[in-house]
Amino acid sequence: MKVILLNGSPHANGNTYIALHEMEKTFAEEGIETEIVHIGNKNIRGCIACRSCAKTGKCVFEDEVNAFAAKFEACDGLVIGSPVYYALANATLVAFLTRLFFSTRFDKTMKVGASVVAARRGGLSSTFDELNKFFTISGMPVASGQYWNSIHGREIGEAEQDLEGLQSMRTLTRNMSFLIKSIALGKEAYGIPQKEPMQPTNFIR
Repeated sequence: MKVILLNGSPHANGNTYIALHEMEKTFAEEGIETEIVHIGNKNIRGCIACRSCAKTGKCVFEDEVNAFAAKFEACDGLVIGSPVYYALANATLVAFLTRLFFSTRFDKTMKVGASVVAARRGGLSSTFDELNKFFTISGMPVASGQYWNSIHGREIGEAEQDLEGLQSMRTLTRNMSFLIKSIALGKEAYGIPQKEPMQPTNFIR
């Protein structure tokens, strides 16, 4: 079993990384392989709605999005980490996720998702909600912890002092590990839920 942890911060070893690294250590205790992928400092442009991916199965722009797609398809869980900017996630991360989720056509049902956010003080819950929407539109169960998955720190390294935040990361990881293992057993016994053909309804005709 494997979980990918996306670091959406421009800083490779900042407060977002501290949260993800705490999860990484706990996943290891749970016997789950992990990989942290840093994309917050990459030059990633947004989606241009060309819909080329519907024909080719990949994004028209050859960058980290297409390179990451295979990792996403192979993993059992995805953790998205972001700092808070104006009560929103890092725009580079959002551009990456928008293109990744839209351009990849493989079934994401029952891959487990979780988001974690880091901030000096506020804007955490709105950023947390923003990131979780990528999971809920894709049939991915969302793992939860003991509180909203957040950690505090302004200067790089300050998140190490947020003991409750670090505890939240460990609790989230244990819950996510349990969910991933339970889903694996459920797939063996029952498969995945039946899917009906999409019935798109447009409000302007």
